[in-house]
Amino acid sequence: MKLQILLCLVSAAVMVSARPEKYTNKFDNVNLDEILSNRRLLMPYLKCITDEGKCTPDGKELKIHIKEALQEDCAKCTEFQKNNSNRVMAKVINEEPAYWDKIKAKYDPQNAFSSKYEKELKKN
Repeated sequence: MKLQILLCLVSAAVMVSARPEKYTNKFDNVNLDEILSNRRLLMPYLKCITDEGKCTPDGKELKIHIKEALQEDCAKCTEFQKNNSNRVMAKVINEEPAYWDKIKAKYDPQNAFSSKYEKELKKN
């Protein structure tokens, strides 16, 4: 009987660990088009993740996960987050290069993964 309970617990642990964890989707209702089209709305997010300003709750969540998401190509992102992360990075790379440099310095000082995004998203 004890062996069966142990096997059930081990099986449950394996199933939980095998299931890919996703980032929270509670901020997926943010109007990304509005933020990206208005620099006044975008700047607080950029300042938050570069430690230059205060963070909103959704900015804090972004800041917690940004390095892992960049390193792992958004592996734990929801579909919504995956679809929009490249839009955001393209905006920053192409229109806010000083902040892109700060993001790279903070989250990718060895340039291990940021060059991949630059190649894919930089406008000629």
